[in-house]
Amino acid sequence: MKKYFWPTIFSLLILLISKSAHTIQPDTHTNFKQEFLALINKTRKSGCNCGSTYMPPVPPLVWNNYLELAAKGHARDMADNHYFNHTSKDGRNMEDRIVLAGYIFKGYKSFMIGENIAYGQNSIQEVMDGWFKSEGHCKNLMNPGFKEVGVAEDNRYWVQDFGGRESFSLQQQKLIKSGKYRLIQNEPNSH
Repeated sequence: MKKYFWPTIFSLLILLISKSAHTIQPDTHTNFKQEFLALINKTRKSGCNCGSTYMPPVPPLVWNNYLELAAKGHARDMADNHYFNHTSKDGRNMEDRIVLAGYIFKGYKSFMIGENIAYGQNSIQEVMDGWFKSEGHCKNLMNPGFKEVGVAEDNRYWVQDFGGRESFSLQQQKLIKSGKYRLIQNEPNSH
């Protein structure tokens, strides 16, 4: 009995410490998403200048887990392979990564995507400040066609993927099903 006493006590102590630490620590992933959305949507709500172009207020972005998955994969790939580019070393582009992550265009009236990347920033505030000061990145952030966003960071490689999909109206869906509405599908433009 004695030889099991201390290992059992030690295991219970570790379990209690890990349980209490888990309940005390905030959900950092939720905080990450909320902080990004708050900073993006604060500026989208009021409008801003992107370089010399005034961008009027636009509706807020919502978080999309598929876009986050695509961003995570690219941030991890850049960190693991030590490069900084919108095109992966294996030749995949933003569209390839986003669609592969599950953000699909089939069944939508319109589809658009975009991407911001950054390297070296130490905080969400720092990377967002940099993106809003860069005309092209800022225009992505303020684009009214973008409705959703997913962001990831890996070893100070930051990726922000945007998406905008518009569903068919109920009337259009009925016409499509009846064959009275003809769809011409073009491949989405990734530029």
